[in-house]
Amino acid sequence: MLHRIRAFFDQRNVLEVETPALSIAAISDPAIQSIPASIDQHLRYLHTSPELAMKRLLASGSGDIYQICKVFRAGEAGRYHNLEFTLLEWYRLNWDAEQLQAETVSLIQTVAEHPLRVKRLSYAVCFEQALGIDPLTIATEKLEALAKSKSLLPDSQLSHDSLLDLLFSMAVVSSFADQQLTIVYDYPASQAALARLNPDRLTAARFEIFWGQTELANGYHELTDSSEQQQRFERDNILRRSTGQPVMPLDKNFLASLQAGLPDCAGVALGLDRVLMKVTGQDHIDKVICFPANRA
Repeated sequence: MLHRIRAFFDQRNVLEVETPALSIAAISDPAIQSIPASIDQHLRYLHTSPELAMKRLLASGSGDIYQICKVFRAGEAGRYHNLEFTLLEWYRLNWDAEQLQAETVSLIQTVAEHPLRVKRLSYAVCFEQALGIDPLTIATEKLEALAKSKSLLPDSQLSHDSLLDLLFSMAVVSSFADQQLTIVYDYPASQAALARLNPDRLTAARFEIFWGQTELANGYHELTDSSEQQQRFERDNILRRSTGQPVMPLDKNFLASLQAGLPDCAGVALGLDRVLMKVTGQDHIDKVICFPANRA
């Protein structure tokens, strides 16, 4: 699988790079938990993605790049999750999200060695078809009522986006055909951590790709505005503080590279362990990892 991936990018003149796994900064997204590491009384964090470091390379003139690396996320355990997993991430200059969607599908089919049906749906259409609602305009109270009607609502109170995530994962994704790649695009603007907003300002140029009901890839037409990106990071930390999560140190070097000038680009992250699961027909991520976290 790794050989095919490297050959795929070599044929397209995309450069393989390597960035540090340890950083003085951490991801601010409240849904993703970094793993801290204390080194000589200095706190560092294992990266949850090579994204910010790779964008610093893009801002320095690297051109199109990709990376295959181990990443680490606390609290990630289950059928499709492992504390440490293998991620493929790549960036294409002067591409938009739709162009990158097509290349991601091509790569997955190259690895799978057989064609798969492909279906593209906007986030809003997914909800309309599966649940009969407009996720971009529906009130939080109606989302709560819908979740309760499907016996999905937990005891703790959820935010509007958390309710959307719950309904999407439990009631929308389950409708995706098994032997099909489903591309979901134009996520709500509130779910666009590092993606630019679309002209409607309600949605963002973000997409995800599923093989059956398994999420494989998450991609963006990347945000290049340093001020807006810093505001998003700061909002994340405000939300973290309000929910009792630790406030994370922001990556000032990344923000400085945005200010210096990140070229127009699109990027995507693809979980290779999950791809290998689908290609080999396995039902648990532990079956494609030699040393899963619970036995490492």
